[in-house]
Amino acid sequence: MPDDRPRRPDNGAAGPDAGEGTGPLLLSGARLADGRTVDVRIDGPRIEAVGTAGSLGTRGTRLDLRGYLLLPAPTEPHAHGDTALTASTGGPASQRPEDVRRRATEAALLQLSHGATALRAHVRVGDVQGLTSLEAVLGARRSLRGLTDVTTVAAPRLLTGVAGAEGLAVLRDALDMGADVIGGCPDLDPDPSGYAETVLGLGAEHGRSVDLHTDGDAPARLARLAAMAGGLRPRVSLGPCAGLSRLPGDAAARAADQLAAAAVTVICLPQGGCSGARLRGNAPVGLLRAAGVRVAAGGGALRDTSNPVGRGDPLEAAYLLASRSGIAPGHAYDAVSTTARAVMGLPEVRVEAGFPAELLAVRGDGLSGVLSLAYSRIVVHLGRVVARTSAVREYCDSEAVAALDLPRQGRADSGPGSGP
Repeated sequence: MPDDRPRRPDNGAAGPDAGEGTGPLLLSGARLADGRTVDVRIDGPRIEAVGTAGSLGTRGTRLDLRGYLLLPAPTEPHAHGDTALTASTGGPASQRPEDVRRRATEAALLQLSHGATALRAHVRVGDVQGLTSLEAVLGARRSLRGLTDVTTVAAPRLLTGVAGAEGLAVLRDALDMGADVIGGCPDLDPDPSGYAETVLGLGAEHGRSVDLHTDGDAPARLARLAAMAGGLRPRVSLGPCAGLSRLPGDAAARAADQLAAAAVTVICLPQGGCSGARLRGNAPVGLLRAAGVRVAAGGGALRDTSNPVGRGDPLEAAYLLASRSGIAPGHAYDAVSTTARAVMGLPEVRVEAGFPAELLAVRGDGLSGVLSLAYSRIVVHLGRVVARTSAVREYCDSEAVAALDLPRQGRADSGPGSGP
């Protein structure tokens, strides 16, 4: 397994300064998901040219990607940076601004190393912490600029009745402070429909997207939410919706049709739940997709009390969709890349000239293999290499290993540097 100590990205054949924004970057000999082997030239934050291997000349710093699959970078549409990495504290996690900011920064960098060049962080506002956690995560966002893009979701606990008046005031203050998206968990409010109506109204008033936590196990409540969400289409997301899997088949199918009609996106969490969910498990992704619901996938909890072993790895989320939900590898990866970017309001990425240079190179010879064993990764954000993780597989001396010429990683024919 890779060494997780932070280091300056080492760009191999390109030299230590590759991808540092000093000039064009040439990604050489990369394989695409469609099987082509290409060179990709990047100049600034966009892809300048894509051509057959060896066709783009030698201008710029060269990064040898033979043996790697080059993909649009994934994103993390459902993170909890303020509570991340708190499972081992042995008690209540510190809410001091400097501790929250450190956790949020470390979590974002960990997710960046997995390949996520953008993430959406849900942050609790109100109650005892007020706006402290949001302020800390916004501080982390500023310090991470140029490495990864962070958007924030303000998530109050209560919004209705006398007790909810303070939550509503704090939520408005959070939007003034710079929260990008309005969120929260209607299931925890005494009046879930009233909570959802308030959030959707604020979204329309302020021109903000809405991203709500719900288990989705109450069909009537879900139907009302979908009906109210139609006015904000397509800027409403729900997740993790694991409760949909527990509904009778006809009820789940009706709910899926209602969500599709309202253009509501479901952000499922294949790796486990999060602090805003009561139920574990995953949404019925196949059923939702068949109904026309846009489905993205996120990581959820990252080693907090909700999931002390959470990884926050988009490729693992895609792997779980493919292995457990029967989703084709291409569609599974789309849920953490193209669809996740669309949910977050980010421009589409393709490995084509003119598109944003938000890319992930993974050691492997095809998408199925990459989702199975995605250890070595090179991450490109805004046209420069911002993270690199390397892993080498070695075997003890034996006649079997020598006779078979087993590779340390990848297949023996993946290109120079991939064999033993």
